[in-house]
Amino acid sequence: MTDWRRAATLSRTFLATATGAALVVGCGAIPGGSGGPGDTLTVMTFAPEGTKATNMPGMTAMAKAYERWVNSKGGINGRKLRVLTCNERNTPAGAADCARKAISEKAVAVVGSYSQHGRAFMAPLEAEGIPFIGGYGVSSEEFQSTLSYPVNGGQPVLLAGAGHQLGRACGQVSIVRPDTLAGDSMPVLLNAGLKANKAPEASDIRAAEDTADFSAPAREALADTAGAGGAGGAGGAGGAGGASAKEKDKDKEKGCVTAVLGERTETFFDAFRRAAAEKQRTPQISSVLGSVSQALVNRTGGKESPFEGAFLTSWYPVSNDPLWDPMRKVISEHSFGDDGVDPDDSGAQTTWIAYTVLDEVVKRFKDGEDITARKVARVLNQSEKIRTGGLTPDLSWRYQDMRAVAGFPRIVNGQVTFQIVRSGRLVAQPGEESMDMTPTLEQAPRAA
Repeated sequence: MTDWRRAATLSRTFLATATGAALVVGCGAIPGGSGGPGDTLTVMTFAPEGTKATNMPGMTAMAKAYERWVNSKGGINGRKLRVLTCNERNTPAGAADCARKAISEKAVAVVGSYSQHGRAFMAPLEAEGIPFIGGYGVSSEEFQSTLSYPVNGGQPVLLAGAGHQLGRACGQVSIVRPDTLAGDSMPVLLNAGLKANKAPEASDIRAAEDTADFSAPAREALADTAGAGGAGGAGGAGGAGGASAKEKDKDKEKGCVTAVLGERTETFFDAFRRAAAEKQRTPQISSVLGSVSQALVNRTGGKESPFEGAFLTSWYPVSNDPLWDPMRKVISEHSFGDDGVDPDDSGAQTTWIAYTVLDEVVKRFKDGEDITARKVARVLNQSEKIRTGGLTPDLSWRYQDMRAVAGFPRIVNGQVTFQIVRSGRLVAQPGEESMDMTPTLEQAPRAA
């Protein structure tokens, strides 16, 4: 090579290097980074959609509405929020695929998601140090993994709460639940609440998760509660709240049936009503948040709904509480007519709370500080309590906040509220205050 060609080559190399360096300095970070103000924070929300079992489209829809809202305000501390969504498909492979997508897209957290398949998604996230914030609480791994930060007590506290609610009103209880690994723990948890009220254990009735025919489980549930009094009916539950001691003793003769089947709960109770009508019996019916919702009551007749008088155990305040107004405003202004976002939906509510936690965590980083998944987890492990606008107790996941609940040590919020369907609306059950079910669960046998 001649001297002038060598000089030209060196000149071009120097120019390209200098230009690249100037671009990096001018932008403040390499594209795709998650450092100081002006950078993009990537997170993921996943949930099942379009499946034959439980679907939670409200969670991903709420996440996208939150993304639009927070970015319209300039992001979180000047950082733009990028929300990825993924269809978990109610399968272990789908859950694992969503986790791998979060990893490949360099998400700093998975926020407000739903999956029964905790083993499938938590292992990949743990390997990369990605925190799981505010999952729906349906898998036991959400209350066991040190990288999970639940905002509610999940199925454990709902079922223990349902046991408390029914133990005060029923002589005999049957639980109809999915014949799955997640479903196997349900009777143990329900019985913990029943036992605390000196009520007998519930009959455990299994049903295939994707079945369309619940006639056999319905007949079995009806038969198992036949020994208790059959008067009162679903509507008779209204007398349990605020009733006299004598009336409550009479109510406690009733047979009660609770179903925790996700979207299949409505199908089960259709079959159950037909079976009960044939036998001219009307046991008390009940369920938990996520299996029965305001949308379901509206869709099945409102005031004339067959769920009128049904008991419901929830994590959160009733949906018409003013505490939900900020979420409702975001949905109305930023969901752009997305039918998947229902402010009464427990999935959307959980996602809102989970993103509230994310917002508070990001604000605790210093200006210009690089934000990574492991750093987000570190802040969650060490920070003082996080407020959620009164929708939950203040939340903290430090070691000293963990509770001695066998199988569920990550429960830091055991609060439940007791509700009843009256005049077509889910309202607070008269005479019942919100209650922390953690002490009840601490006395329960290991369920996971």
